[in-house]
Amino acid sequence: MRKTLFKWHSYGALVAMLPILIMSITGSILVFKVEIDTLLRPAHMSVNESESSNRQSLDTLMISVLGNNPDYELGGWELFDDKSRSDAAYLIKRGTEDWYKVYVNQYQNKLLSTPQPMDHYITDWLLELHYSFLLHVKGASVAFVMALIMLFLGISGIIIYRRFWAKLFTLRLNAVKRILYSDIHKMIGIISSPILIILAFTGAYWNISGIIHEVTEHGDGKHVYITAPLHSPDISFEALRLQSTKEIASFEAGYLAMPHEPDREITFYGAVDTPNPLNSEYSSVVSFDKSTGELLSKQDIREAGLLMVFLDSFRKLHFGYFGGLFTRIIWCILGLMPVFLAFTGLYLYLQRRKTQQQARQRRQSLSQVTL
Repeated sequence: MRKTLFKWHSYGALVAMLPILIMSITGSILVFKVEIDTLLRPAHMSVNESESSNRQSLDTLMISVLGNNPDYELGGWELFDDKSRSDAAYLIKRGTEDWYKVYVNQYQNKLLSTPQPMDHYITDWLLELHYSFLLHVKGASVAFVMALIMLFLGISGIIIYRRFWAKLFTLRLNAVKRILYSDIHKMIGIISSPILIILAFTGAYWNISGIIHEVTEHGDGKHVYITAPLHSPDISFEALRLQSTKEIASFEAGYLAMPHEPDREITFYGAVDTPNPLNSEYSSVVSFDKSTGELLSKQDIREAGLLMVFLDSFRKLHFGYFGGLFTRIIWCILGLMPVFLAFTGLYLYLQRRKTQQQARQRRQSLSQVTL
């Protein structure tokens, strides 16, 4: 069984090598997406406000964004109140399914950019490449399969080298290149496999969730293109944001999902004070009726079931920021390990093929001599 598993491990690595390399390199870069964006585009990402500065009303900010961009409707709003990072408004061009992003100084009600497509900026382009290879739903389907293969490679590698603890950090530096590369491949694979398994599993979940949503909600021409606001004009989003902080203790909204489709309501996603380091900044949810503004539901992650807590943990586990800068660096480094695994694994595979071909030729020569 181990020999068969080794064969499938090799075949899986060969089939998925290039896509996994793309996902690995882009994923490691995206661990520091905010820092890279801030470095490359400080005028968009940063605001410099005093501690006494207060956020302006969401209603005021929304009127400003839509007033300056009359061909769009709001699809979502990313909220920050740390006096240093700007808000991001997500727009949908009327009559299309095209999303755009614009940055806003939430303290001065000042637009910091013009609407740009979701893959316009380099890190956003890398995110689309990482998630869907720039091929939308079809690409997400390919990424889902690649994530499953990556999951198999991680698990099968642990099984194949299950006695790794005996010589985990042993590198036969004076041995021939094939043996040295074999030692490097085993060592890197065993050390990085737990993290790579987490990345593969969480990534596969998000891919299949997105695919299912697109098929069930937008398949067979079900997509409804927004041409006008789907919420009541009497709704005050600032009032709903303030109410959400009262509905759940210590709740702080981080993202507002607008009703951009007929079956969507007004939903705030946010963080709460919690001892669980894996609870994400969008772990708790408060939803309101888009016509009346009445409370529809609320979910406090501290009172949620085990499954919901488990699924919510995927965000921090995938990007590795549950332990601050230290775990992000670890995730970035180990996320790049498939690059080294691909190089050493390909070399070992080619060497095995070469050895097998030479052995086959020797057998053929011996058979001819015998005849």
